[in-house]
Amino acid sequence: MSKMRCVQVGKPGAPFELVERDLPRPKAGEVRIKVQACGVCHSDSIAKMGLFPGIAYPVVPGHEVAGIVDEVGPDVIGWPVGTRVGVGWFGGHCGRCEPCRRGDLVDCRNLRIPGLTYDGGYADAMIAPADALALIPDDLTPAEAAPLLCAGVTTFNALRESGARPGDLVAILGIGGLGHLGVQYAVKMGFRTVAIARGAEKEPLAHKLGAHIYLDSQTQDVAAELTKLGGAKTILATVTSGKAMSTVIPGLAVRGKLVVVGVGMDPIEVSALDLLGGSRSIVGHASGASIDSQDTLAFSALTGVRPTIETVPLEQAPEAYEKMMRNEARFRMVLTTGL
Repeated sequence: MSKMRCVQVGKPGAPFELVERDLPRPKAGEVRIKVQACGVCHSDSIAKMGLFPGIAYPVVPGHEVAGIVDEVGPDVIGWPVGTRVGVGWFGGHCGRCEPCRRGDLVDCRNLRIPGLTYDGGYADAMIAPADALALIPDDLTPAEAAPLLCAGVTTFNALRESGARPGDLVAILGIGGLGHLGVQYAVKMGFRTVAIARGAEKEPLAHKLGAHIYLDSQTQDVAAELTKLGGAKTILATVTSGKAMSTVIPGLAVRGKLVVVGVGMDPIEVSALDLLGGSRSIVGHASGASIDSQDTLAFSALTGVRPTIETVPLEQAPEAYEKMMRNEARFRMVLTTGL
């Protein structure tokens, strides 16, 4: 195969276009991945609409990539051809900035991101730095693994770094693309898991995902209900509404923590008394480095956590993207190449 298909965006706001390109070759420290599946994430709108400085157009979106190492560049050790690998939001780090030198790789000031700073996975093949790779276990199909490299690692890593311990009350705010994985991880980690969403019709889904308790934010005072339960050690906020996050803060336990992984445009508002009165805190959590993605995949394979996905062929990327943006996907759209 000397040519490959890819779905690119020619300029900010332009439509997706399916084009043919020459198959790229990896340079030093890089591998070429034969892409088998790529998740469609809301963050792909950053490339589509030009919401990130310095994007070089045309660009191929996609940062939930699962495939096989197809060719290895010079100076790459430990990633032989044929290895099943994934690449997520973390697409490589500089190693020079202060966060990198302190080991906070996902907070690299020069973070590389597939589909933004270099071409991503809406393609038959892509080039990635070796330090961005995560091993995919045999028990996961490419389509299952792809969303775990963004939505999965974001929720899994946030929960395991939250300070909550098995048996603690942990609430997941929102049970969409991120939250439906967050509920599963919370249950498998041994937390007393509360799912919070809008509407009674979502209660069966919450319990199917394993939640022990469901709270309907339309008809219940969620903060009061959490307080009756003893307060949440952690509330993982996966929604895109700052207002929704603001209302649950009083439901935190003493030294409880609101962990924000959903991106909303409206501000989170909090009373100083709610923070000071129980030594509560609000923190943001970035997804994770490649080893965190690898841990996420391994834990998912071990415990049976799986994303709910709808797969479509690569050439249907425009339709998959629009369905995701209209919130009509349940819950993650995944492009497949047939390779």
